[in-house]
Amino acid sequence: MKAVIRLSVLASMIASASAMAADQVTFQLDWLPGGDKAPVYVGIQEGFFADEDLEVKIASGRGSTDALTKMATGQSDIGSSDIGALMAARAQEQVPIVAVLPYFTQAPHAFFTLANSGISSIKDLKGKKVATSPFTSSNAFLPLVLKQNGLAEEEINLVKADNGALSPMLIRGHTDAIIAWVTNTALFKAQAAETGKEVIEMPWSDSGLSLYSSSLLASERFLSERPDVAKRFVKAFAKAIKFTYEHPDKAGEAIHSIVPEVDPKVAQAQIESITNLVFNDVTKADGFGHFTSDRIQKTWTYVAEANGLSLDSLDPATTVNSAFFAE
Repeated sequence: MKAVIRLSVLASMIASASAMAADQVTFQLDWLPGGDKAPVYVGIQEGFFADEDLEVKIASGRGSTDALTKMATGQSDIGSSDIGALMAARAQEQVPIVAVLPYFTQAPHAFFTLANSGISSIKDLKGKKVATSPFTSSNAFLPLVLKQNGLAEEEINLVKADNGALSPMLIRGHTDAIIAWVTNTALFKAQAAETGKEVIEMPWSDSGLSLYSSSLLASERFLSERPDVAKRFVKAFAKAIKFTYEHPDKAGEAIHSIVPEVDPKVAQAQIESITNLVFNDVTKADGFGHFTSDRIQKTWTYVAEANGLSLDSLDPATTVNSAFFAE
């Protein structure tokens, strides 16, 4: 009996030592938890991080600028944010952050309108009232997508409204269209269905604006001081991305388990509605998890024009470090 007890105590000590040995990583969100943020929650709940001896803490965020600031100042190690925001920041100052893995290989910006509005293309927005949030990054790209479709910004009646008011404005007929991300499609459709209406989306990626968007970013300090930890994290995160879009129901439950206020069914619907942002013609051509120099340059060209920056203010290749992902 004493031998059994000793073995039990020894096993407990080994388990405790193993748990203590797990490397701590702080993951930075760039916005509130939802279906598009599922991979980090899946990585925790499905044990992908634990399999790599990682213990991950999730830090909340309020936009790309906030996320970049927290990673740059060492409050977080790695996180999700828009690579366009990173490029703009690095063009203006030496922000010590790089992208290590693409997530959205197409941009999520879109117009939304009602099915009975008579609007079926961006050209149909001429003379129409369009509502947008004051703080969305879509506003910077709006003149570009309008130009690509033969319109000038002054040819639409653009109004600013709180992000939470956009969908109600559209459904109640207070605006002809709204600007938002396709990550909101499932929510908008559900809200419209409650009033017997139908919302349709017009993704800007279908209308000429094709570029990298949300990506896995990391502080250069984290990568240089803990390269092995970084590689293990990226490996696990990549697995979590694939699992999320193969099993959106389980991914929705994973978020709900950690953030109970997130409805798992809504999260599932969000994941299903944005699959083409993650897996599409770009990933088919280039392979999952791989940046290409041509598309990085193309993304920077859009970002520079949208933000009024000169093309030679940044070598976009310096914003990416692909050495931490090996499929």
